[in-house]
Amino acid sequence: MQKRTLGRGLEVSAIGLGCMGMSQAYGPNPGSRDDMITVLRGAVDLGVTLFDTAEVYGPYVNEELVGEALAPVRDQVVIATKFGFRIGEDGLDSRPEHIRAVVEASLRRLRTDVIDLLYQHRVDPAVPIEDVAGTVAELIAEGKVRHLGLSEASAATIRRAHAVHPVTAVQSEYSLWTRDPEGEVLPALYELGIGFVPFSPLGRGFLTGAIDATTAFAADDMRGGLPRFTEENRAANAALIGRVTALAAAKDATPGQVALAWLLAQQPWIVPIPGTRRISRIRENLAAADLVLSPDELAELDALAAGVRGERYSAAQFSHVDR
Repeated sequence: MQKRTLGRGLEVSAIGLGCMGMSQAYGPNPGSRDDMITVLRGAVDLGVTLFDTAEVYGPYVNEELVGEALAPVRDQVVIATKFGFRIGEDGLDSRPEHIRAVVEASLRRLRTDVIDLLYQHRVDPAVPIEDVAGTVAELIAEGKVRHLGLSEASAATIRRAHAVHPVTAVQSEYSLWTRDPEGEVLPALYELGIGFVPFSPLGRGFLTGAIDATTAFAADDMRGGLPRFTEENRAANAALIGRVTALAAAKDATPGQVALAWLLAQQPWIVPIPGTRRISRIRENLAAADLVLSPDELAELDALAAGVRGERYSAAQFSHVDR
């Protein structure tokens, strides 16, 4: 598996694994907990070294799952987790004392003595980002955390945090059909030497070609409540996936591999974290690191975003995004 470096020295596999969907958000899990442990350990065998979780996934149970699965191979992997939500309530909490409490609980659930990459899950407007970065810097000095990360943060917030303590990685949604970070965030990361970790790099499954206007989402599948996944918008966005699928066929690849290869081609410090519950999908996703797209193919794909229909979140869901 190819390797990439986030920030100042955090080496990880070129493609990581987002673990959230193993515990929530995308409808009933077809596998058991033991099945998911097998998938996580199989990912390590295939060369994945970056695993992404958070206390709020479940909540809590995803960290427990990741901790149990990776405990036997802890020295081979990088575990990223997150703080920042007031669990059980609809709100954010990045107060220093809350960060410390979350870290202690996450360490126990993850069965480790250090968190490799600790993200602020969402920017808390009630707490200066300098206080957040300073608290994580103290935890790094204490040996409980190795690297600071931010998620869904604006370029201005990233700069302020980085001035207090080096930010290793920023995580935000980025894919062929979600291009928001290109305006200000990616240029700031390039300037500051910070890595970028796109979540939902496959458009929450749409860019794999597995979803169309007729797809019925389960009641507990978050996509059913996202504007971009209304039946009307899925039908309108069919042209996008049609072009990706055609290019994939010409390259003897899958649409998902083309989408991931496009992301990897944007910058050498971008490390996408597609989520899946199946080892076959992990194997498919990792093969994207070897798929080479020509300048003309990249340019054709670049043009696709202009026709995307539907916001990625509702107005209420955007309330927790720093813009």
